[in-house]
Amino acid sequence: MTVPIGPEGIHDTAGAPPLTMFGPDFPFAYDDYVRDSRGIGSVPPEAYGKRVAVIGGGLSGMLVARELLRMGLQPVVYEADQIGGRMRSVTFDGHPGITAEMGSMRFPPSSTTLFHYLDEMGLQTSPFPNPLADATASTVVDLKGEKHFARSIADLPDIYSEVAQAWARTLEDHAEAQALGDAIRKRDVAQIREIWGELVKRYDDETFYGFLCKSDAFAQFSLREIFGQVGFGTGGWDTDFPNSILEILRVVCTAADDHHRGIVGGSQQLPMRLWSTPVEGAAHWPAGTSVQSLHDGGVHRPRVVELRRTHPDNFTITDQSGRIDTFPAAVFTGQGWMLLNTIRSDERLIPIDHWTAIERTHYMGSSKVFVLVDRPFWKDIDPATGREVMSMTLTDRMSRGTYLLDFGDDKPGLICLSYTWADDSLKLLPLSPAERMDLMLKSLREIYPDVDIRKHIIASPVTLSWETERDFMGAFKANLPGHYRYQRRLFTHFKQDNLAPEYRGFFMAGDDVSWTAGWAEGAVQTALNAVWGVMNHFGGRTAEGNPGPGDVFDDIAPIELGS
Repeated sequence: MTVPIGPEGIHDTAGAPPLTMFGPDFPFAYDDYVRDSRGIGSVPPEAYGKRVAVIGGGLSGMLVARELLRMGLQPVVYEADQIGGRMRSVTFDGHPGITAEMGSMRFPPSSTTLFHYLDEMGLQTSPFPNPLADATASTVVDLKGEKHFARSIADLPDIYSEVAQAWARTLEDHAEAQALGDAIRKRDVAQIREIWGELVKRYDDETFYGFLCKSDAFAQFSLREIFGQVGFGTGGWDTDFPNSILEILRVVCTAADDHHRGIVGGSQQLPMRLWSTPVEGAAHWPAGTSVQSLHDGGVHRPRVVELRRTHPDNFTITDQSGRIDTFPAAVFTGQGWMLLNTIRSDERLIPIDHWTAIERTHYMGSSKVFVLVDRPFWKDIDPATGREVMSMTLTDRMSRGTYLLDFGDDKPGLICLSYTWADDSLKLLPLSPAERMDLMLKSLREIYPDVDIRKHIIASPVTLSWETERDFMGAFKANLPGHYRYQRRLFTHFKQDNLAPEYRGFFMAGDDVSWTAGWAEGAVQTALNAVWGVMNHFGGRTAEGNPGPGDVFDDIAPIELGS
């Protein structure tokens, strides 16, 4: 259920600026930085054409490559599978425009830097049908065998409003939610740093569940149980209970859990267009140059199998084809664990403390099961009740979250039968796609006994468990208590002035090193950090009046906790 973070809620108040993903750990205006007509920076002419290895072709990698090209550098992209990363949109033969989003599928408008690039690439978005959202005709909450139909939270039993109020009270009483939200709206850096710094010191060692238990509003276990199963914004959050409460506060204080939108035609279009669309006004390169056109045959290089430093300050890469190539700088945008187990990595790439941070990274698993159906039959009205025969569904059964995706009355529809996380995802690992579908249909039949979903299915189910993907090994990073220091090392790695010279020139990006786990905005922001790092490494600079994240780093750096 969607609930407020304070008395006035997370929605825009009259005359007030909106909440955006401005901090709180590093309150830098990335959206203003990329929109500035002076550009995000340049390198000296003697650096034009220098090659930079970009390892990973997801959103972060494609953004890094595009912005480096814009500066006159030559990005060389290595990708183990396909351009897109966790922006993976699966299509169905004979049904153009209908895509199953196996990874990223919903994006908060507070991701303002991400939306800048969506606009630049000419992509459209539409409201995503989250539980009880305006775009969702109806929601069914099914817990402990009791089913409740709702169009708003007011339609649910009073206990659900009590849970929502308990969450709002807890955030206000224990996390200064309203004050922090106001500071983020106003982009009051000093106030953000004061409030957030105290919260980091107070809660670095606290789990999400422990945070709830400390609140008088959640003194009853039944309230905590319902909250975990139904949650806020996007559904149940009990699989997140062991994680650091700081991870959750970052979501709610920046409205990352609300007003979600989907990308029309599939999210994978964004990294694909960043790859293939010519960059207007690029330094050094002729008009019409794209990242793709700089690659032989328009094809990215294959999987990296070895990555090492070589004399004097270079990076030598061996790819799956056996090709060996050397670069003066490299950007790694994949998930950090790959540097530990699927890529033979030189220990001299980064300092030992950074290796420790990567090794301690905690990943969330995630699984989805989709089926294509002949039409959006869930919109049919049951004459006995006057309601839709099926709704967006939250349940404690195996399916957990079921989403109904409508592409028009005269077109097939798509059902995400199940969207699960962590332990719930692990329970599905031994099952084939057909077995997963059967299990979810069984769960849903208990909720909708008169609805025969199976008779509407017109294609084989598609499914994915990110924890079994060789090049991901999880859906996204999610810090455990005590991990703030590790995260700070990874996020701040792009600012290399304080690193010994032998550790410079290798940069990390992607939501793995960002503060906002699992959100595309984190991939975008850390990509821009890495671009600034590469630019600085080659003697470049930002335009006067439009400083980059490294230029103002010392003034807004994430707080440091003692040893």
